[in-house]
Amino acid sequence: MKSNPVKQKLAQGQVALGTMVFEFASTGIARIAAGAGAEFVIFDLEHTGWSLETIRMMMATAGGSGLVPLVRVPATEYHFVARALDVGAMGLMVPMVESAEQARKIVESAKYPPRGRRGAAFAMAHDDYRGADLVGSMRSADAEGLLIAQIETAKGVEQVEAIAAVEGIDVLWVGQFDLTNSLGVAGELEHPLYHAAVEQVLAACRRHGRAAGFMAGTVEQGRAALKQGFRMLAYSGDIGIYHQALRDGLAALRG
Repeated sequence: MKSNPVKQKLAQGQVALGTMVFEFASTGIARIAAGAGAEFVIFDLEHTGWSLETIRMMMATAGGSGLVPLVRVPATEYHFVARALDVGAMGLMVPMVESAEQARKIVESAKYPPRGRRGAAFAMAHDDYRGADLVGSMRSADAEGLLIAQIETAKGVEQVEAIAAVEGIDVLWVGQFDLTNSLGVAGELEHPLYHAAVEQVLAACRRHGRAAGFMAGTVEQGRAALKQGFRMLAYSGDIGIYHQALRDGLAALRG
């Protein structure tokens, strides 16, 4: 696998900024995002209804863009994790992580033996069809692949210390809307229960040397998250960015 500058920055205590893509399955979207300054893009498989074939195309067309293409898989299942990596993802986001056992399953599914159980297939998309130095390719993939566990339920928050302690998990990502739903305060991002849960996640990240991740819908929300200590930040997603820019432009013209 190619060098992963986002993983390297996070390991050094720095901040990485990117975005998410849910709708625009375009061959140009990765290059557009890279041209705008994104360091990573997370392509979503959880909510979009996209097939792995779509993700395969998105990974291929991200090549040479300079950004790190990541995929959010639908669930903690080996076939989702390993196949997304095999088609070229440089890292994965996994939703609804609620236990150390689940976190270990993510790591085992993503890493080659002896650390994990990822199946070996080479001269394919993930190694740029080269197939040379098989041992080196496996070591590189294990070292450079970025693994993000989403903490977005009350149970996940309860178990966050154990999850953060699992070696191989790089980022704990707060899913704010699912988390508020789980806490019984749907959409109330200023509620004390939500704030306490977020602080618990951030504290676990600090104690175990993990980066904290977050998706900010606005610049103001993003600045607040960075000030809190989040270091992997997605600025909105393709739908929200397009909608906001179009709405603002049309409103200005009508005004």
